[in-house]
Amino acid sequence: MNTTVQHSTAKTNKSLLKKLSNLILHKAGNVSGMFSSDIGIDLGTANTLVFVRGKGIVLAEPSVVAVDSETNEVLAVGHKAKSMLGKTPRKIHAVRPMKDGVIADFEIAEGLLKALIKRITPSRAFFRPKILIAVPSGITGVEKRAVEDSALRAGAQEVILIEESMAAAIGVNLPVHEPSGNMIVDVGGGTTEIAIISLGGIVESRSMRIAGDEFDDCIVNYMRRTYNLMIGPRTAEEIKMSIGSAYPLGENELEMEVRGRDQVAGLPVTKRINSVEIRECLAEPIQQIIESVKLTLEKCPPELAADLVETGMVLAGGGALIKGLDKALIKETGLPVVIAENPLLAVCLGTGKALEYIDKFKKRRLLTGS
Repeated sequence: MNTTVQHSTAKTNKSLLKKLSNLILHKAGNVSGMFSSDIGIDLGTANTLVFVRGKGIVLAEPSVVAVDSETNEVLAVGHKAKSMLGKTPRKIHAVRPMKDGVIADFEIAEGLLKALIKRITPSRAFFRPKILIAVPSGITGVEKRAVEDSALRAGAQEVILIEESMAAAIGVNLPVHEPSGNMIVDVGGGTTEIAIISLGGIVESRSMRIAGDEFDDCIVNYMRRTYNLMIGPRTAEEIKMSIGSAYPLGENELEMEVRGRDQVAGLPVTKRINSVEIRECLAEPIQQIIESVKLTLEKCPPELAADLVETGMVLAGGGALIKGLDKALIKETGLPVVIAENPLLAVCLGTGKALEYIDKFKKRRLLTGS
């Protein structure tokens, strides 16, 4: 039995963002007038989340900036800028400063950080915070420096980096300092981070630039090839979150209508698609993630592998919300798989908890400073 999904891109995105906002407001209360010397940031390809020490997560905004191309003035960031994607006049560009988990546009990333820091600082205070930022484990020294420089130019007093996989593991309350194997799989927007952690250190890890954005690209290409239908990234994201899956849904397969532009006639049209074809469309990138998980397990020391038979792995990041990804991993690895309680918040919560133990983490070389 197929179930029809009927809602727009805006409604899909708003429901996810509303869920985030409810969690944030519950933890943080009012953002205005906030002051702290320490900030944790999950600078993601899709979303940027900000944690203020003593307050919790206070901001969750899409990593999008709207810029006037004639003056280079930043016109909007976050939700407002994302609503402009694909709809701006010629002189305004809505862009994502992050690609594959790293900074693709230095100046735009700096503008995003400046705008977000400004929102959480007192209007008349001289505020130079210490900032801890989560970064993919596979980035180069040059890419790390780009993150540090952007944050310093945005007003940071000091910039400290932590690997996303470690931040996610801390954020989901894995006992990372215990002498036992813990595994995290963080499927974000730009990268997938896989790590086995024990005694406060990363024993084995893999970072791959296949994640949520790759899923969206596959859907865009599939709709063009199969239906001659041109859709944008926001519509692709709606399809992914509404009917995307990694494992058969049985009698609960889904359908939805998709609006776009016919690339032959050039006219707006509507097509009906289902979760079976989207699952086939996403099969290749999802299988690549599963293979990376298996490769990481193959390199795991035997004693820790024995632990993982019982503890399994925790799924975090926006990709954890893909229907059936946990079941696909269970089938392929034979290990228990648990979806984090708040997968979208895991990395940012981890940066916040790491702020409490900066000195200890630095000694263990889990953090690097500017």
